[in-house]
Amino acid sequence: MRTAVSPLAERPVTDPEDRALVLRAKSGDRAALEALVGRHQAWIYNIAVRMLYHPQDAEDATQEILVKALTALSSYGGRSSFRTWLYRIVVNHVLNIKRGRLEPSAMSFGCYAHGLERTPDLDLPDPSSVPVDLRLLVDEARLSCTSGMLLCLDREQRLVYILGEIFEVSDVVGAELLEISRENFRQRLARARRELHSFMNDRCGLVNPTNPCRCAKKTRGFMQAGYVDPKNLLFAREHVAQVRETVRTRAEALATLDAQCAEVFRQHAFHPTRDLVPALRQLLAGPDFRQVTDFP
Repeated sequence: MRTAVSPLAERPVTDPEDRALVLRAKSGDRAALEALVGRHQAWIYNIAVRMLYHPQDAEDATQEILVKALTALSSYGGRSSFRTWLYRIVVNHVLNIKRGRLEPSAMSFGCYAHGLERTPDLDLPDPSSVPVDLRLLVDEARLSCTSGMLLCLDREQRLVYILGEIFEVSDVVGAELLEISRENFRQRLARARRELHSFMNDRCGLVNPTNPCRCAKKTRGFMQAGYVDPKNLLFAREHVAQVRETVRTRAEALATLDAQCAEVFRQHAFHPTRDLVPALRQLLAGPDFRQVTDFP
């Protein structure tokens, strides 16, 4: 999986290579088509998983997005960058897709706070009683809880925050992808920051050390409630790259609340995704795909 170069950078160094692959793909080069998928599937997945929470929902959404893009690839005329063309498909899909299995129809920060208050503070379980290292369980509690906080934002705010704050997309790129003005993108990002950061400053011990909520104290309660399954960890993995490393955020002093909150989310994993090329290869070889495209 290639994660070293972000396609969401303000000056996408990947675009000339993408355009060359598109030209080859249009002429019937299936290897070029698969290379395009390989370059972008992880970035699409990492947007989707933060929008939908559950990894399987995100994988399904990623495959649906890639099928949409491949089906429409012949219509890409090069008037905009390939990055813009592709990630507009991503944006439209994640904003309009049906709710994921763990994405509520509506959830407020007040309801989320109530749920945390009702979760008892307990000591960690006996290490011999669980199948994984206790540190991974605490990580799973931290990641599942903070991922759940994102679901308190409506989809548009959530997407703007994911792009602008977690992946540090500039207002130029964000406005381009959402087809709004740069000022509008900045305003929406500021609003999402205020809502999320107000909650975290009042509740989350990761941001404000005076807050009583601690991941280790909630872990066992999350297990009892079914939010953390030691046999099926959704988020916590050993030896994975963090978003901060992937987007190359500079490690500077976190002097502001905005920076402290954003760092919590940038410490989430840049998730690897199952390689979708084999499944898409099978689709490309089928008659249904050829009927809806003009690929040779």
